Amino acid sequence: MSLPDAMTREQVRAAVLSVLAGIAPEVDAAAVRPDARLREQFDLDSMDYLNFLIALGRDLGVEIPEADYGRVETLDGCVDYVLAHR
Repeated sequence: MSLPDAMTREQVRAAVLSVLAGIAPEVDAAAVRPDARLREQFDLDSMDYLNFLIALGRDLGVEIPEADYGRVETLDGCVDYVLAHR
């Protein structure tokens, strides 16, 4: 996925949802609550969540160290993190 260097919050949000849909195709993007933990919303096991974080880093050009996993538990957290680290 090729993304522009400067992205709006909505563009990042759409990209995060796209990555999530690649890991969990049953996810309805319109149903994602931005402040709820993604693992709990969609019953993602630890491997699915780890694959999501790896794909998020790869596709959006951010490195997410294990120490920061707690900062990307929600959709809003993912968007904020990507915007701060791209």
